[in-house]
Amino acid sequence: MNTKDIFERLRNGEIISPDDPEAYQLMEASFATKKLLVQMNNSTKPEEIRNLLGQIIGSEIDETVNIFTPLYINYGKHTKIGKSVFINFDCVFLDLGGITIEDNVFIGPKVSLLSEGHPISREDRHSLIPKAIHIKKNAWVGAGASILQGVTIGENAVVAAGAVVSKDVAPNTVVGGVPAKFIKNI
Repeated sequence: MNTKDIFERLRNGEIISPDDPEAYQLMEASFATKKLLVQMNNSTKPEEIRNLLGQIIGSEIDETVNIFTPLYINYGKHTKIGKSVFINFDCVFLDLGGITIEDNVFIGPKVSLLSEGHPISREDRHSLIPKAIHIKKNAWVGAGASILQGVTIGENAVVAAGAVVSKDVAPNTVVGGVPAKFIKNI
């Protein structure tokens, strides 16, 4: 018998099938998060936005963090945000697999951090495959970029606008394109 709840199992990378007896909890948690997101995305006060985001992720957001709403998150409790982070408008965080954003990270508008995916086979496509995303210190993710499950963005790295990142990005490099490829060292 499994003693871990579905969220711990997801955070540990376990594939969850749609017929999992705890799968209903994913939708319940998402709607609880959505309720707080509506409040957060309608606020014009930076302190209130940080407070509500802190409630969503389950930890305090440092006063050096700036979030331009709207921001969309499907769960929240698997997201960690460091200090001096800037998150621009219209970002999407799917965090069931885990998202860590270290200090001094810039995230451009319309960036998607997608720590969840699905199998390719038609029979299993409704299953959820979680893998953590880790964005290290001083990284910059350009406008409209998508960071896919299991990717680590190295320290000081830059992801060009519009890139789709499916593999780890080395520290002190620039990547861009679809799929993202190495452009240069910095």
